[in-house]
Amino acid sequence: MFEHFDAITLARIQFGFTISFHFIFPSFSIGLASYLAVLNGLWLWKKDRVYLDLFNYWKKIFAVAFGMGVVSGIVMSYQFGTNWSVFSDKAGPVIGPLMGYEVLTAFFLEAGFLGVMLFGLTRVGPKLHFLATLMVAIGTLVSATWIIAVNSWMQTPQGFEISPNGQFIPVDWWAIVFSPSFPYRLTHTVLAAYLTTAFFVGAIGALHLLRDNTQKSARKMFSMAMWMATVVAPLQIFAGDMHGLNTLEYQPAKIAAMEGDFETQAGAPLILFGIPDDAGAVTRYQIAIPKLGSLILTHRADGVIKGLKEFPVDARPPAQIVFWSFRVMVGLGFAMLGVGLWSLVRRFKRDGIYNDKWLHRVSLIMAPAGFIAVIAGWITTEVGRQPFTIYNQLRTAQSVAPIDAAAVGTSLLAFIIVYFFVFGAGIFYILRMCNAVPKPFDDISHAPSRSSGITPAMALATEEKN
Repeated sequence: MFEHFDAITLARIQFGFTISFHFIFPSFSIGLASYLAVLNGLWLWKKDRVYLDLFNYWKKIFAVAFGMGVVSGIVMSYQFGTNWSVFSDKAGPVIGPLMGYEVLTAFFLEAGFLGVMLFGLTRVGPKLHFLATLMVAIGTLVSATWIIAVNSWMQTPQGFEISPNGQFIPVDWWAIVFSPSFPYRLTHTVLAAYLTTAFFVGAIGALHLLRDNTQKSARKMFSMAMWMATVVAPLQIFAGDMHGLNTLEYQPAKIAAMEGDFETQAGAPLILFGIPDDAGAVTRYQIAIPKLGSLILTHRADGVIKGLKEFPVDARPPAQIVFWSFRVMVGLGFAMLGVGLWSLVRRFKRDGIYNDKWLHRVSLIMAPAGFIAVIAGWITTEVGRQPFTIYNQLRTAQSVAPIDAAAVGTSLLAFIIVYFFVFGAGIFYILRMCNAVPKPFDDISHAPSRSSGITPAMALATEEKN
């Protein structure tokens, strides 16, 4: 069955498959954890019960997504010791401690406070419960920070020396953690997580508004999601532009593949559509805007953009994959911006955002947009780094373990079957929970709060009087 594939191709497919599944859940839980912290804080501040109802509604969804993210991450990490053991041996002195810091400072923080966030409102009181929720949100961000630090070092490596046996030995941890691409990647990734969550939450709000546009909880979640889309989408486009300029400086071959430029040009066009031909070193059937590529990348209409022909054939990323994944990501980014601006305009209309059925329908269709954009961005980043695992330092072909193609293929097939059953069931369960209408949170204890001196029931009574 796998006789037409070599071990390295199958190992790359397996890692790509498992990390694509995994990436869905952290990109959602990072944004959702922050959303829960905001809801919790707004409930304490405004004493409006709708925020507590929404918190209780989304915390259950967060718990399932968080659990699937943990499980899929563990499975993925095992591949460093199986399919990519040579990479782990060579890069372990650098990436091992960083991954360890992620567990110590982030995962323990999330796991330590998760139980309090999910079950502790009636036990520790509103203020300590809010603190726990905030710690979970901070933990997800810290976790993302360490993982992005690892990936950024692989993209723009520095702060190391290579030992006689070929290992990467740290000499400057500050340089390793704060590599040249780190701040841009971290900003871009976190904003992507917030957009992903905003459009999913907005889609669920739109679903319930289509059924009953007088529902208070649906109105609130839809309005908050659209505000997030309106604010974050333009910030994400700006951050993406800054990230692109950084990539042009440190990974010009990746930019050339993203743009479909094989020839070095002054005043390079922006190729909107085309079919890159790696073998022929040309992008065929181009639809392009003259000089716009140089203007975007160099901020000068006559700026020089290196083409892929400037690089050795064995050091070029596969342009066709990177070209199209980049356009999927950018296209969805501008679609999100359009929905955000649409909702902003509707807020100033007489009937507002709650009566626009077409806005609700489009928002519902956009539910998976963030997830697709995140995966497309990951493909652009990782495939664009090829043929290296550590850019210009260690090739992918030198990183794979000495394993048989049939063994990798068999485990890949097993992963596909198990993932679709297990995580398919988990996603189905999440969608089923989202289909339910948010209900009033009635599990409020009369036990005294240890942090505020009031009971949760007293806080709700105050809200109801107001």
